[in-house]
Amino acid sequence: MALFLKTCALETMQREFIDITRTVELFVQETGVREGLCLVFCPHTTAGVTINENADPDVLHDLNYTFERAFPKLPAYLHMEGNSDAHMKSTLTGASETVIIHGGRLLLGRWQGLYFCEYDGPRTRKFLIKVLEG
Repeated sequence: MALFLKTCALETMQREFIDITRTVELFVQETGVREGLCLVFCPHTTAGVTINENADPDVLHDLNYTFERAFPKLPAYLHMEGNSDAHMKSTLTGASETVIIHGGRLLLGRWQGLYFCEYDGPRTRKFLIKVLEG
């Protein structure tokens, strides 16, 4: 079984969802893997990775709006860095997504895209792409 790993860097803003679909697709193509799995992993506790709609940008606005309302910055939080809301959002979206590779392509749905979720920027971030053949 062949394994391929790539680390990608991002410069983020305060609160945003960054479409990383094309970056992941290009890496899958570079590996030449026709059948397998692609794992996208975020090694940060105040950011995440998710799959969501990529056709209407209002969906990303609505996600951000809802996350801010569900997990606002509150003075009662005890975490000394003042970013407990970002930790909660990260826990909700999670740190990784796995997508099937079939015929050399990601098997995402028609309206799906992969997003890096920034909850505590601006930051210099990274995410990892692992492709497993098999």
